Amino acid sequence: MANFSKSNVPRFSVDVYQNEYLPEGGREVNAIVTVTSTGGGTTGGVPLAGASSTPSALPGHSPNAAVVIMVDCSGSMDYPPTKMRNARDATAAAVDTLRDGVAFAIVGGTHVAKEVFPGNGRLAIADRQTRAQAKEALRRLSAGGGTAIGTWLRLADRLLSTADVPIRHGILLTDGRNEHEAPEDLKAALDSCAGRFTCDARGVGTDWEVKEVTAIASALLGTADIVADPAGLAADFTSMMENAMGKEIADVALRLWTPVGVEIAFVKQVAPTVEELTGRRTEAGPRAGDYPTGSWGDESRDYHLCVRVPEAGIGQEMLAARVSLILPASGGGAPEVLSQGLVRAVWTDDMAASTSINPQVAHYTGQAELAQVIQQGLDARKSGDFDGATAKLGRAVQLAASSGNADTAKLLSKVVDVVDAATGTVRLKAKVADADEMTLETRSTKTVRVKK
Repeated sequence: MANFSKSNVPRFSVDVYQNEYLPEGGREVNAIVTVTSTGGGTTGGVPLAGASSTPSALPGHSPNAAVVIMVDCSGSMDYPPTKMRNARDATAAAVDTLRDGVAFAIVGGTHVAKEVFPGNGRLAIADRQTRAQAKEALRRLSAGGGTAIGTWLRLADRLLSTADVPIRHGILLTDGRNEHEAPEDLKAALDSCAGRFTCDARGVGTDWEVKEVTAIASALLGTADIVADPAGLAADFTSMMENAMGKEIADVALRLWTPVGVEIAFVKQVAPTVEELTGRRTEAGPRAGDYPTGSWGDESRDYHLCVRVPEAGIGQEMLAARVSLILPASGGGAPEVLSQGLVRAVWTDDMAASTSINPQVAHYTGQAELAQVIQQGLDARKSGDFDGATAKLGRAVQLAASSGNADTAKLLSKVVDVVDAATGTVRLKAKVADADEMTLETRSTKTVRVKK
């Protein structure tokens, strides 16, 4: 493990867990990389290198974050009428959670996106007065129109781009399907926004499409969840905003350098959620590539790397990969290495050593499979393939039980009757509430961390 720190950024550490021993002819090397951000996880209110306050910042304030809240105002938000009221109250609660000096705006989303506050293509700076003004503007929100989420995201991007701050974040709430724009329009909007801001997405009620909401969060490196009962929105929005306010460093990249002859099989985040990163690589010099990790506060995440090395003889060893945490420099300078760790390969004829599976690797391989079989099982159930659904969801129950993922096990028990968790023997429930099925699907990628 290596650890580097400067006073203006949190301290990052990298720990590598692997079985470095391969049998003769062995080529596949797996490692779990734990990345931890500490030291308060904050800059103590000091702007990061290269960051400056927004021109409209209050005297004495150097905001390091900008947030846009996107609220669904489509016609369906009026059914029941309490839904719109809960959404207004939740947004007001989020506004109250903003730190003084943070730039913010509120967008109302229908088949078009409208600025609710402050308007005129700008952001407000959070203080007592602007919070009160924002909450007054929220009282005028009403439901009517369709749903075109891509337009909401593009407006949020335009607003956030006016802030010269390191942390740009969105919160998006929808209650329905994205019916008033083509799927490719939403994807194009996500592609254009990726890397420009992060976004947490929430579906309220049960009439929205899980894969749309989770795709938004995945593309923009945020979280996705269901709020089945609109009465729970205020608590959820407050929690989301508190989490956003805890982020102090953005655009951290996981840089993977590999020697000549080494192939990268995959790179994925495996805790706190499973997130495929392999296809998000951007080249960063000879044999090096960067994978985005988004914004960080006080937290720890786990990543699973799998590389294929050239064959070598017994007793040979090599560096299979070097993993670094990189903070891009402003103004085109050299990036800062925050921390790094090494992945090794050693060839041995010791059968016990070469066949041993590292416990962290085994655990997260199972967690990634758990997320996959839940999705496959629910898709099979929706398509009427009940035998396939039973097999996949039975395997999910088995994996959840063996890994100690109690939260997922509880969600699975709402969809299947568990006969024997250890063997994955289950029966599909005849009737499943929409909220229970959607909650399982939305939270299927949440993992439990290995006990180290």
